[in-house]
Amino acid sequence: MSDPEMSRTSLPIRGGARQHASSLDIREQDPPFSPPEPPSAPEGAPNVVLVLLDDMGFGAPSAFGGPCEMPTADRLAESGLRYTRFHVTAVCSPTRQSLLTGRNHHSVGMGVTTEMASAAPGYNGIRPLSAGTMGQILSGNGYNTAAFGKWHQTPARDVSVAGPFDRWPTGEGFEKFYGFMCAEMNHWYPVLFDGTTPVEPDRGPEDGYHLSEDLVDRAIDWVRDQKSLKPETPFFAYLPFGATHAPYHVPKEYRDKYRGRFDHGWDRQREITLERQKELGVVPPETELAPWAEGVPHWDELSEQERESAASLMELYAGFAEHTDDQIGRLVDELEQQGELDNTLFVYILGDNGASAEGGLGGTLNEHRYASGIPDDAETINRHREELGDATTHAHYPVGWALAMNTPYQWTKQVASHFGGTRDGMIVHWPRGIAERGGIRDQFHHVIDVLPTVLEAAGIPQPDEVNGVTQQPVEGTSMLYSFNDASAAERRRIQYFEMVGNRGIYHDGWMAVTRHGTPWDMVQDGTRHYFDDDRWELYDTNVDWSQAHDLAAEHPGKLRELQQLFLVEASRYNVFPLDDRMTERENPREAGRRDLHGDRRSITFHASASRLTEETAPNVKNRSHTLTARIEVPESGADGVLVAQGGRFGGWSLYVHQGRACYAYNYFGLELYRVRTEEPLPTGEHEIVLDFAYDGGGVGMGGTATLHVDGEQCGQQRVGGTIPYYFAFDETFDIGIDRASPVTDDYPPVDNAYPAKLHSVRVDLGDDLHSDSDSERDRELFRAAHD
Repeated sequence: MSDPEMSRTSLPIRGGARQHASSLDIREQDPPFSPPEPPSAPEGAPNVVLVLLDDMGFGAPSAFGGPCEMPTADRLAESGLRYTRFHVTAVCSPTRQSLLTGRNHHSVGMGVTTEMASAAPGYNGIRPLSAGTMGQILSGNGYNTAAFGKWHQTPARDVSVAGPFDRWPTGEGFEKFYGFMCAEMNHWYPVLFDGTTPVEPDRGPEDGYHLSEDLVDRAIDWVRDQKSLKPETPFFAYLPFGATHAPYHVPKEYRDKYRGRFDHGWDRQREITLERQKELGVVPPETELAPWAEGVPHWDELSEQERESAASLMELYAGFAEHTDDQIGRLVDELEQQGELDNTLFVYILGDNGASAEGGLGGTLNEHRYASGIPDDAETINRHREELGDATTHAHYPVGWALAMNTPYQWTKQVASHFGGTRDGMIVHWPRGIAERGGIRDQFHHVIDVLPTVLEAAGIPQPDEVNGVTQQPVEGTSMLYSFNDASAAERRRIQYFEMVGNRGIYHDGWMAVTRHGTPWDMVQDGTRHYFDDDRWELYDTNVDWSQAHDLAAEHPGKLRELQQLFLVEASRYNVFPLDDRMTERENPREAGRRDLHGDRRSITFHASASRLTEETAPNVKNRSHTLTARIEVPESGADGVLVAQGGRFGGWSLYVHQGRACYAYNYFGLELYRVRTEEPLPTGEHEIVLDFAYDGGGVGMGGTATLHVDGEQCGQQRVGGTIPYYFAFDETFDIGIDRASPVTDDYPPVDNAYPAKLHSVRVDLGDDLHSDSDSERDRELFRAAHD
């Protein structure tokens, strides 16, 4: 089938004319049959590599003036283009959904992360089939496609061995997937999938394993295979890294390289970065630093201990960023060695949102506990300075560094109203398609513009139909017009922004914005903040690049005009009704999304059950529950895990250790509560039961754990507090093993499976479930218990 016969607007591309038999004998067939040809990409279509980093602000990478040395980004920028006014959605899942569909995040159901989805159409976390993905379009047009890394767009309740798998990567146009299916991942002990099959790394950190290195190893192997077997077929490789999202996990030598480099503090770092940005030309010479966020201390207001801990966490982050960039450099080297780099459209997006403030004002060794309202003090962080970045820490830097990493802009991740949440650096490298080397492009663009850019570069039309479904319009605008014309008038004149109530509207350089929440206030206190009470600001970014001067008082008419325009755009793209709920939306019932287990109160698992996320596991949080394991103990004895959820930074486990039945509750790595039988289990079949009696009175309260063996009580332990919201995004519920990091050091990581017969594990849930929708009295009890 030749190109003229192809209709690329309807995918999959239909075959050529049907061939008919003209003879009884194949030897006499005239014309002879020809083998069917698969769809081929347009002649000269480039390879496409799309790299996306996580939680990196505009002012972090060296390519945009930041302190994190990223030689690969520098190299690609020096022989490609830097885009200085490129924007994302302010949070992870929405940016990724928009990137791959070319539509605004609310238009494709991803108004917020998958774990916070609701029933509202703009927030249900389900990509409509009418919004085909980049993978589907390119694979349908003859590309080989693969994704390696973080996939955070699948509805959370679908991430289990029961599927469905239509919105996993392999159901969304990627022939190959290797990576993880959640918000973040432990880089030393990751929970991975190859396609839809759970897999384990074949090495541990003691053998030199690191997730970012593994992802690039797999990508390089895949590219080599494509060019060996199909040298004429272009490929699309998507690499969405887990880095530089917390936890900051990095080899020690990268962390140590930055020792002492941040002792000058975040205020001075903003000044240094802005000077470098002006020298590079990524901001105009007249650019000013935007105002500092209210409530965040300046560096000279910190104690010596606080400055030490803050500097250490920033050293860790910078090493993490450089290590990630070095891995990307290995892929670039491979493309160059294969002679493919010049004809590869390489898009390097340095952040899916602005730098993250989710480590709180002081930073943390364990972001999970900070997200539940429990901060770390500087003394605690400093005691663990040498361990920072290893498998015993789950660190995140303080808000002050997030603000500095977003230089010269205001605010951070989550805050879609201000550029600190939405503006990230982007580099485009394509020597065969871009004449200029080291160019700067200042046109205003958005993440939805990447898909139409890739399609235009490949000579592929936007499809009208994908898999029989009529497509909704692509809302992005191709950036190709700017590739070889630095002075071209920008074609994106209007763009709305919204995230958890933070709102903004851009029109021809003017921006009206309103910040609704504070991103480091992770646990809400029950007070309702009304959207009508939000104060709107106005900026003329034609002359005020960094949103430094609020003109709302001087131009009330312009502000009203833009506020009305926001209402129009928000209505058009499915933004309403606004939803500012945070932690409570992690509970499916409170959020209003479908719960996989519904009203089931008893669930029986067998030894094959594994890799269940919190959305697919029984919800034992904030309620009484019972675990019942039926096992066999051989004559030689057997130690191992029967059922576990979470890991080193928070979770629980029922297991056998030194022949004795045990239960451990790990409270955010702060306390380990443990109960065990006094005597080893004798040979034979046993029923081990753990009853957890929840105290009630709100979320995160304590309870009593009672252990029974064969109907007899064998031990009891008071648990002072429990995890209220999420055990972990990067850990799972598993039967017969504790994957990723271990809940307790009674057994090793990974190699801890129960080696004998495990017949079943039953989880029975009490009817006393508590939630954030309980009374204010209950919330006060929770706060009092953890002060």
